Amino acid sequence: MLFLAIFLCIAAVILLWQAGRQRQASGLPGGRVIYADTRRWGRVEEPLYDPILGITGRPDYLVQDGNLVIPVEVKSARISRGPYDAHIFQLAVYCLLVQRTYSKRPSYGILHYPKGLSNNRTYAIDFTPELESTLIDLVTELRTQERCKEVNRSHESAARCIKCGFRSICDQTLK
Repeated sequence: MLFLAIFLCIAAVILLWQAGRQRQASGLPGGRVIYADTRRWGRVEEPLYDPILGITGRPDYLVQDGNLVIPVEVKSARISRGPYDAHIFQLAVYCLLVQRTYSKRPSYGILHYPKGLSNNRTYAIDFTPELESTLIDLVTELRTQERCKEVNRSHESAARCIKCGFRSICDQTLK
C-alpha cells in the first residue's frame, strides 16, 4: 500500500512537470485561459471590438493572471532576430482591445514564435503609453488613407510585393 502511494505521488509530480513544460512550450504565461481563438478548443470566441477607433481583433489567447488579462499571439512565421514591427502593433491592438473590453489595462502582451533561428522565441512586449500613442497615430493614418483614391506603396521590399494580394492591379509593383 505504501509503495502504491509513493508511486502515485511520483506519477503526479511527473505529470505536473510535463504539463508545465507543455504550457511553457505553447508560449502561454501562468494563469487561466479566458479566451481562445482556436478551433481545437471548441467554439471560436467573438472578436473584441473598440467602437471608438473602429477596430476589431481576435487574439489567439487571453490569459487571466490575478487582476491582469494578458493577450497572447502565437505566430507561425520563424524569426531570426526579434519580433516584426507589424506583429508588435498587432499585439498592441489586442492590448488596447483588452483595456476597452475588460476595463483592465494589460501592462504587456506576449508574442510566441516557433523554434527557429532565434533561441528566445517568446517575447513579452510592454504596452507602454508610447506604444499606445504610436498605435493610435497609425490607426488614424490608416483611416485617412482609406479615404484616398490612390495610396502609394509604403515599402521598398520586392519580397512583400510578391506576396501582396493587390499585386495584379498595382501600378507600383517592385520587380
